[in-house]
Amino acid sequence: MESQIMSARDIEFLLHEWLDVSALTERERFREHSRETFDQLLELSEQLATQYFAPHNRESDLHEPTFDGEQVHTLPAVGRALAAFRDAGLIGAPMDESLGGAQLPQTVYNACLSWFYAANAATTSYLMLTMGNANLLAAHGTPEQIDTYVRPQVEGRWFGTMALSEPQAGSDLAGITTRAVPQADGSYRLFGRKMWISGGDQDISENIVHLVLARIPGAPAGTRGISLFVVPKFLPAADGGVGERNDVVLAGINHKMGWRGTVNTAPVFGDGAFTPGGAAGAVGYLVGTENRGLACMFHMMNEARLGIGLIATSLGYTGYLKSLAYARNRPQGRAAGDKSGPEVPIVEHPDVRRMLLAQKSYAEGALALQLYCSRLIDDQHSIDTEPERQRADRLLRVLVPIAKSWPSQWCLIGNDLAIQILGGAGYTRDYDVEQHYRDNRLNPIHEGTHGIQSMDLLGRAVVAENGAALATLVATIDATVTAARATGDAELAAHADLLAAAAERLAATTARLWGTGDPRLALANSALYLEAAGHIVLAWIWLELELAAHGKQTPFHDGKRAAARYFFRFELPATGYRFDVLDSLDRTTLDLDDACL
Repeated sequence: MESQIMSARDIEFLLHEWLDVSALTERERFREHSRETFDQLLELSEQLATQYFAPHNRESDLHEPTFDGEQVHTLPAVGRALAAFRDAGLIGAPMDESLGGAQLPQTVYNACLSWFYAANAATTSYLMLTMGNANLLAAHGTPEQIDTYVRPQVEGRWFGTMALSEPQAGSDLAGITTRAVPQADGSYRLFGRKMWISGGDQDISENIVHLVLARIPGAPAGTRGISLFVVPKFLPAADGGVGERNDVVLAGINHKMGWRGTVNTAPVFGDGAFTPGGAAGAVGYLVGTENRGLACMFHMMNEARLGIGLIATSLGYTGYLKSLAYARNRPQGRAAGDKSGPEVPIVEHPDVRRMLLAQKSYAEGALALQLYCSRLIDDQHSIDTEPERQRADRLLRVLVPIAKSWPSQWCLIGNDLAIQILGGAGYTRDYDVEQHYRDNRLNPIHEGTHGIQSMDLLGRAVVAENGAALATLVATIDATVTAARATGDAELAAHADLLAAAAERLAATTARLWGTGDPRLALANSALYLEAAGHIVLAWIWLELELAAHGKQTPFHDGKRAAARYFFRFELPATGYRFDVLDSLDRTTLDLDDACL
């Protein structure tokens, strides 16, 4: 029976028929790999996700972590699943061999991770945070910090977090107040409170490595005065184990609508519960240079944005597969015009097919986008030529906010449709789809809300270097349009024409918005801009997938064409009214008096 977690066939299509990941093995960084090793890891991921992660997904939702005032307690199944992932050597697989990694292409790794996120997003989140923490320290830490903190995380003995937000500041990092006081020995003592810190305490790993944003006394105001520190729960011992308890405690844990299996905490640094070395404050060590912490933190934040996009995609994908299986096996109603015939499976009803096709276009398109972005990361790390690396950098700059936010919005809508297909059953806890919706509802919020991603896209990404990133995206879309027209296939050519017109309008609207000279007006409706740009990017992705499926006459490839057809006919036209509002320079929200709300 085919899995209802993810689709192995679709991953095979994306990796081998479209992205040709085997070609990466010709590059120096990936020479030790082959298609055989890629396929073995994908098969292993499916097995581990099915055996260790999926079985406790519901249990961890019903029995979230608890806090007894001193220690957080998690389900034993969570630790067993993470140990299985660790024992398979997967935690640091894409990292350098010198750090204990296997230099696996990020494209293949993220395809592997999609199985785990779809099976159990909450449990897998501990791994996402740990991998991001280790990658940041590997890029910006000192050799001593790498040996002390990165290697134990790659080995799966220690886990990591990112501690950015504070109760009074939320997403506004310029408003953080956590203090870091320099000490004579080169360390710092931290004092302050953080909020919404996933994995901030647990009973799974030997130690927890916090990456904390704080201010050094006398630092400039705003984001220019933020520094980054590594603050372990237990101070490292000389033998590589754990020593004295650091002054990091919890004020409590947060109880969430979904994603309950990942503990979410309110940590306090330096409240005096512990005094390592007999002095007040939590011991921390500067990462990078003073007042440049946010630049370092963006390494993990950008990785987390793509990770959230992949989680949202995976939750949308498994919801689609489960509602498809239900629709094929649930008899109800008769075919239109046939009052006396037998009941038919609800998949036979056109409106159910519409909802399934919408889910398919969102989930499969989003997964393709995630793996395309992963391929760009592989290009950054393995291509020798500067122009190609620069192209990857520019494309990622404009695609990252879309890859985070578009799946978080539209795969959530897909989860909503999955509930609708199951009807009353979908609204009960007897079926998984309601949990997938609740779990996915977090993704438009954390790691930068929809609005924050839209301002990043329109306010920074598309205008940087005089619009070089947007120009690179448009040129890439144009190349796909040209290839589609060259096939001689009428439907491909029609889709190419629609996409070309939409991309042209995206460029024109961008120029109109910034031509006002008024940043407030340009950004007033940035959310609409993100949605329109996201739909154009997904239409481009679907045209790419149509090209990969061209000439292949199987039900699987026919399914790709059907989903592309749906997206071009039902979804891409929705960019029109969004561009109409943007081009009108509408001031409805900008001029609104809050007394009217």
